[in-house]
Amino acid sequence: MERRQLGTSGVDVSRIILGCGNFGGIGSAPELFGQGENEDQAFQIMDGAWELGITTFDTADAYGGGRSETAIGKWIASRGHGPEIATKTFNPMEAGQDRGLSRARVTRQLESSLDRLGVEQVEVYLAHAFDPDTPLEEIVSTFDALQQTGLIRAWGVSNFDAAQLRRLFELGRPALVQNSYSLLERGDEGEVLALCAEFDVCYTPFGPLAGGLLTGKYRRGEKPPAQSRLALRPGPYEHLLTEETFTQLDRFAEAATSRGVSPATLAVAWLLAQPAVTSVVVGPRHVEHLEPAVAALDVQLSPAEADELARLF
Repeated sequence: MERRQLGTSGVDVSRIILGCGNFGGIGSAPELFGQGENEDQAFQIMDGAWELGITTFDTADAYGGGRSETAIGKWIASRGHGPEIATKTFNPMEAGQDRGLSRARVTRQLESSLDRLGVEQVEVYLAHAFDPDTPLEEIVSTFDALQQTGLIRAWGVSNFDAAQLRRLFELGRPALVQNSYSLLERGDEGEVLALCAEFDVCYTPFGPLAGGLLTGKYRRGEKPPAQSRLALRPGPYEHLLTEETFTQLDRFAEAATSRGVSPATLAVAWLLAQPAVTSVVVGPRHVEHLEPAVAALDVQLSPAEADELARLF
């Protein structure tokens, strides 16, 4: 497994990062808490990831209403392994509870995350979204202070747009930015990737398969498979469900076949070929979904080949 440094933070992460957003729920959506993978299934996925050399686990306090962090903590205790952990905060832990990035809340939430994970420190702590109600100065000073106390080794932000990042970089320097980025979702190519390069901030995208669309498992005119991401939480991807998209996906599947790899592998390989990408967060629903992501490390795309794939969309 290839590894990368998160800037000057001293934190070393695997090139493929295990996204744990489906453990005990589907992301941070309260109406789906208790769904997703149960504890046994989560253990199987973490075991499989570890065997493949994926040692960095990405989670959040609100994933499954705390169930994701709890599962990771139990797995660590039972296996004796020490993964690099990135966790996040912003969203409510239950419907109707508080959210945001105020100093008091971030500090409280980190303490609760450490308890659930059963660790004294996490490698990375991220703001899970921009908080318009908390001054950026307070957010930066809070995360810097947590780093100085040793409770976190580095900090970052997720789901920040270019304007928000530009303001943030004037005040402080996170180790990484984590946004949605894939062949089908390329909004960050406008300014975000350039900003990260300019300010030497790492970029670790999530959603590399666009909710599974880039795997080829969804078919035009057919309902999504039961329990799939598009069946349970279609909102983030509904704008992509067009005839044009499915035509593009057909061409992409042909490109994968011509290279002798699966569409999922080629989609992750395309991300790994982007100079701005440090590591890629993958969120498998089943343990067998891990190998196509790891196989992407063996697919070496030239800049011209990567550009050719991008032009398919």
